[in-house]
Amino acid sequence: MPKDQLIIAGASGFWGEAPHATAQLLRYPGLEFLVYDYLAEITMSIMARARMKDPALGYATDFVTDAMAGNLEEIAKQGVKVLSNAGGVNPAACAEALRKAIEAAGLTLKVAVVEGDDLAARAPEFSDRREMFAGTAFPDASRVASVNAYLGAFPVAAALDAGADIVITGRCADSALVLAACTHRFGWTQGDHDRLAAGSLAGHLLECGPQSTGGNFTDWELSGDIAEIGYPVAVVEEDGRFDITKPDGTSGIVSRASVGEQMLYEIGDPQAYMLPDVICDFSHVVLEQAGKDRVRITGAQGRAPTGRLKVSATFMDGYRAGFVFQFNGRNAREKAQAFAEAGLKRAQTRLKQLGAPDYSETAVELFGGSPGGKGDEEICVKAAVRHADARAVGLFLKEITGCALATPPGLHFFTGAGRPKPSPVVRLFSFLIAASDVPVRVSIDGNDIGYAAAVPALHDAVVPDRPAPPPPAAETDLVTSRLEALAWARSGDKGNDANIGVIARRPEFIPWIWRSLTDGTIASAFAPYLEGEVERFFMPGIHGMNIVMHNALGGGGVASLRNDAQGKAFAQTLLALPIEIPAALAGNAATGER
Repeated sequence: MPKDQLIIAGASGFWGEAPHATAQLLRYPGLEFLVYDYLAEITMSIMARARMKDPALGYATDFVTDAMAGNLEEIAKQGVKVLSNAGGVNPAACAEALRKAIEAAGLTLKVAVVEGDDLAARAPEFSDRREMFAGTAFPDASRVASVNAYLGAFPVAAALDAGADIVITGRCADSALVLAACTHRFGWTQGDHDRLAAGSLAGHLLECGPQSTGGNFTDWELSGDIAEIGYPVAVVEEDGRFDITKPDGTSGIVSRASVGEQMLYEIGDPQAYMLPDVICDFSHVVLEQAGKDRVRITGAQGRAPTGRLKVSATFMDGYRAGFVFQFNGRNAREKAQAFAEAGLKRAQTRLKQLGAPDYSETAVELFGGSPGGKGDEEICVKAAVRHADARAVGLFLKEITGCALATPPGLHFFTGAGRPKPSPVVRLFSFLIAASDVPVRVSIDGNDIGYAAAVPALHDAVVPDRPAPPPPAAETDLVTSRLEALAWARSGDKGNDANIGVIARRPEFIPWIWRSLTDGTIASAFAPYLEGEVERFFMPGIHGMNIVMHNALGGGGVASLRNDAQGKAFAQTLLALPIEIPAALAGNAATGER
């Protein structure tokens, strides 16, 4: 493999990812690095609770047992390096379990650990911090489950420079693992901002596994048999240009659209995607189809990081539970609503009788059928509550189940595991901390390598001038077209904010899409959920736009009672909206690139 080219693959996008990707990617010719991303904010709190019960836990155990154990011999034979944040809140324990697996396989691989992100012991000193998005006060330290700073790529690169074969981290930026491989191989420095942005973009495109190769894709039918989908491979060059592809013989698709959707996924402001090592500007990134299932990515730009690290704390905030059931037949929607309200009324009456406070939040959501329809429908209903006391939540579950014989006709649901149980509500609290206040330790097989970070200077980020889309042509002979005929879209979350990326199927569509998808139009479409402002960002490089809806997820994650607490289906709602477009262009919509 040329010295100025690096082949790196993404084998995991979350804790629970299918384990077969490792073996699939090890068959890719010239593979040098495998990266595994396991962590999300809620994952950290789950791991923190596991460590409280057992000091030997708190990491992604299946990384060792499933992804590594059966593949270590091939990894060692090929000399492939492995980078993973599977360490969670206990990277040392993860590394120790992995060393035992390596020893059992009769191999000698050096395992490095990057530590310093875990700030839970320092929770009391953060009592004066305000949540960086909501402005709320830091929770009482006794309720805090985890506190972790997002580390960057350079400690991981230092471990590789020191001879590590496998590097285990706790919380780091999702893209930092890929950037670390690039930095190690090419010798990129902290001042190589454009290259660091490009390496970070490569990491962003690998971090969610097959979401770059046809998973969660608007034109999903083009992905073929998704059971056999290929996982993403990045071929990175020394100057920062890179290709995204996938192994031969796998299903899926690598196109400008599939890669573009992932590029926009959950990035917020595309001109200020802030990471520990660089502030990325993806607004002028260009995607070029370089061959079958191969896309070339150029144009990422970077600026100096702020010298601050994002810290995500999770804390316990009461309990919640919900119940899912179905109704069919005449007026199914009304029957479902009446049943849910009856269960809630019974529970609230019991709380009053006991002198207990009411539920802090309730939610009833109805899905399916035809909203407002009066004919025969089948409706799925989710009813949920939140309360400071788990017993009050359990009372709701008991009372709504107890209504099953007093129900309108048509109630049915899947049984077998008994009624649901109350679960803790874990909220996210984010703030910034100076990178100089987060000392990092890097060790290989227990021996400290003496890593000393060069901490960037503190400064406030300055956003460049915003690009604007060209105005649409004269308004003549306009017709209405469904957005999905004109664009691809993908949605996701950042805490309590929803993010929807939109890419025009043809460049000439984007002025009309921008014209129709105003802040007001978007706010109206998501009125039942949206509690904050709407922001739109134009991206001329891909003829697209990124939409951020603030306070749209009911608290986000497990703090939310919403059925779609992460906004994963929001893009589908947006794609159904009507767009006004000249009739001559609308005729091209059906033949737009797929």
